[in-house]
Amino acid sequence: MMAHSMDDRDSPDKGFDSGKYVRYTPEQVEALERVYAECPKPSSLRRQQLIRECPILCNIEPRQIKVWFQNRRCREKQRKESARLQTVNRKLSAMNKLLMEENDRLQKQVSNLVYENGFMKHRIHTASGTTTDNSCESVVVIGQQRQQQNPTHQHPQRDANNPANLLSIAEETLAEFLCKATGTAVDWVQMIGMKPGPDSIGIVAVSRNCSGIAARACGLVSLEPMKVAEILKDRPSWFRDCRCVETLNVIPTGNGGTIELVNTQIYAPTTLAAARDFWTLRYSTSLEDGSYVVCERSLTSATGGPNGPLSSSFVRAKMLSSGFLIRPCDGGGSIIHIVDHVDLDVSSVPEVLRPLYESSKILAQKMTVAALRHVRQIAQETSGEVQYSGGRQPAVLRTFSQRLCRGFNDAVNGFVDDGWSPMSSDGAEDITIMINSSSAKFAGSQYGSSFLPSFGSGVLCAKASMLLQNVPPLVLIRFLREHRAEWADYGVDAYSAASLRATPFTVPCVRTGGFPSNQVILPLAQTLEHEEFLEVVRLGGHAYSPEDMGLSRDMYLLQLCSGVDENVVGGCAQLVFAPIDESFADDAPLLPSGFRVIPLDQKTNPNDHQSASRTRDLASSLDGSTKTDSETNSRLVLTIAFQFTFDNHSRDNVATMARQYVRNVVGSIQRVALAITPRPGSMQLPTSPEALTLVRWITRSYSIHTGADLFGADSQSCGGDTLLKQLWNHSDAILCCSLKTNASPVFTFANQAGLDMLETTLVALQDIMLDKTLDDSGRKALCSEFAKIMQQGYANLPAGICVSSMGRPVSYEQATVWKVVDDNESNHCLAFILVNWSFV
Repeated sequence: MMAHSMDDRDSPDKGFDSGKYVRYTPEQVEALERVYAECPKPSSLRRQQLIRECPILCNIEPRQIKVWFQNRRCREKQRKESARLQTVNRKLSAMNKLLMEENDRLQKQVSNLVYENGFMKHRIHTASGTTTDNSCESVVVIGQQRQQQNPTHQHPQRDANNPANLLSIAEETLAEFLCKATGTAVDWVQMIGMKPGPDSIGIVAVSRNCSGIAARACGLVSLEPMKVAEILKDRPSWFRDCRCVETLNVIPTGNGGTIELVNTQIYAPTTLAAARDFWTLRYSTSLEDGSYVVCERSLTSATGGPNGPLSSSFVRAKMLSSGFLIRPCDGGGSIIHIVDHVDLDVSSVPEVLRPLYESSKILAQKMTVAALRHVRQIAQETSGEVQYSGGRQPAVLRTFSQRLCRGFNDAVNGFVDDGWSPMSSDGAEDITIMINSSSAKFAGSQYGSSFLPSFGSGVLCAKASMLLQNVPPLVLIRFLREHRAEWADYGVDAYSAASLRATPFTVPCVRTGGFPSNQVILPLAQTLEHEEFLEVVRLGGHAYSPEDMGLSRDMYLLQLCSGVDENVVGGCAQLVFAPIDESFADDAPLLPSGFRVIPLDQKTNPNDHQSASRTRDLASSLDGSTKTDSETNSRLVLTIAFQFTFDNHSRDNVATMARQYVRNVVGSIQRVALAITPRPGSMQLPTSPEALTLVRWITRSYSIHTGADLFGADSQSCGGDTLLKQLWNHSDAILCCSLKTNASPVFTFANQAGLDMLETTLVALQDIMLDKTLDDSGRKALCSEFAKIMQQGYANLPAGICVSSMGRPVSYEQATVWKVVDDNESNHCLAFILVNWSFV
């Protein structure tokens, strides 16, 4: 009979052999547990050695020892699984509670909308009988509604030095914030792609029809409330655009809370607009239900309170009641509600950039979602669920990312108080050159304590911004990351790397295309949603002549790529890198350069690619010239900044090299943009005889097989040119694919809508295979109906999902497939029409 052991929590372990229970003594269990802690699965030799070394186990057979370890491993596995399920259950319970509260809030919002709708109907009905309505009741109601939609409280001037008045402002801020976080003070609209779940980022919404721009997020994290508050109050650690947060005064309140007067400086994302700052009152306190809240709002002449410091480098922006509410969860963890509501004062921003400052979606991604993601990241790291290669601690890798972003933002903004000053131009205004010889700059954490070698005396930055049309930000950043040789000059990279060595390197002449170099990307870390990752790039060296021997050694870059999450709506993408040496110490000096891409037209349909693509310099769009619709569709701004060290003798040469290098990079990006931009809108109607014949076959075959006309009853009497125009301009996607039994079907023709849907061109269409476009359900449906199509000539397919050439999912409500035959009734191809398609 097989021996096995049994476990009893109230008694020692038992063994079962030859029909008898064998009870393990506490000493025997302790000895076995010690071995299990060292080796959960000992070999046969190890078990025999254990019996020899432990006299108390001498009466236990090796087979019983083996079974004990089997049972012990089984119990350990069950315990871990039970703990995991309990954790998931707690997450689901907390998320369910959160969703129920969100449902209650939405029901209140619906009730308000129904009331407003009824009132407006009554107003319209009344207005139909009278031309005007100046009754006191109507004026009062309209005024009340407008005040509820955009509350702007006017307060009498308060004594700035009276703590009681500051507490009054704090309590008003708290009440307004809670109404936004859990109530209906703001008309919230959930962002597409942000679906709640136990492992999701949470519920994310943006404002609609309110003053300023606002975003709201709520989610679940496995950290205690006070730890969450500590993390979120450290804004520079998670908000990459935050330059500094200076607390000028701290006032304790009688209820155990604190009032802080805070000056916050925010980097400008581009070179074309000034940075922003906020002068705010921040109030931290506990609520009666055990929640902890930190809320904040600007102090202005309307709210009262003391005046804050002003800086000529910053435009004073306004923060409306914002903050975060942290509620403890049963069993541990917290539910977080975050609200960001700001007015960034777009009056001083160039017209073309205003969508960047008026987009709630961009605010949500850069601030609100970033805060929630940062807390979740730290929670995962604290629990040990995140493992990084290379043996570096997560906090060290986060510091590298922060230093890269901060150094790049410093270069883009070029603040005077950091020591930056402009350098005279060469007559053209496309590239801005700034220099910094201030020793205080290099003492910052983003550079390292000993940045400049003995020959260096300063840093030079060459930067520019440009406007791109219809270029997918994600595709552009990926291309710049994966195809560095297409835009970079290896000699310039070598010069940058030489700043880390004690021996100076000759300023190179910029070569068109530079040297071809092989790059190897070594991953270091990535965030939970994979929207950002840190990596080391090794560039292989080459030397083709004696004067290029400095290029023969390998170089290394520390690189941060962010904003590459395909599900992100309204976010920016950037690629920032800095040369490092082989040692790559934790305090390695960093001088970042890179690219930042920000979509501008968030209020337009991001899926509308009907206009022609164009790439041009942003400066030309600031002259106030009239823009056509095709010029204002799907725009993004690209900001470029490159930093180089120089000494007193080489400054002018470095400036010339940097200016020419950035111009070359801009030219390369323009060529890259034209190559990677899906330009279906610029397609011209094909008018070849073959196209006319194919369209005639398509329409005639559809009519023969289905008994209906593709374009209406009168289409059969139309000429070839008219049929071609009707098919080309049809709103549904019409595609043709090859009909081959010995090869995968590829697309051979598509109308304008079909090219838009696949995000491709007529030339590139023939590289797209049908089976790569349809999803599993679509392929199965087509295969099941293929015999019917070949026999009866057509078949209708249900609604489904397909994928564009850019990897974006596309939904369609219905599809019809028919067999296209030529004039000899021979099978020519298959035709598809996808009805009411749209990007998911």
